[in-house]
Amino acid sequence: MKPTDIRAKTADELSDSLASLKKEQFNLRFQRATGQMENTARVKQVRRDIARVKTILAEKSAAKKA
Repeated sequence: MKPTDIRAKTADELSDSLASLKKEQFNLRFQRATGQMENTARVKQVRRDIARVKTILAEKSAAKKA
C-alpha cells in the first residue's frame, strides 16, 4: 500500500482498512505459530501498512483540530 493511496482515502475508509489490516496481522500470527505460513515477508508488510495508516490518520485528525 502506497502512502499516496492511503492519503486519498477518508478517515472512515482508513479506519476500515486499519481494522482489516489488524485482522490480517492476527491471522498471520496464528499461521506463523502453527507453521502454515507461506509468505513470511507479509508480516513485515502488514506491520508497516498499519503504521502508515495510523500515521496518516493522526495527521488528518491534527489537521482537523488546527
